[in-house]
Amino acid sequence: MAQYKCFKCEKPISSKILEKRFVCPHCGSKIFYKPRTQIVKLKAV
Repeated sequence: MAQYKCFKCEKPISSKILEKRFVCPHCGSKIFYKPRTQIVKLKAV
């Protein structure tokens, strides 16, 4: 299940909630983004 964040209030929203209505349940915004995971860089030895 994908996890989204509201662009306006920054609160996490599950994709299950967005199946019914594509608005933030906290602030009513319609703009979301999918946060990226942190990339760990390794140095070759």
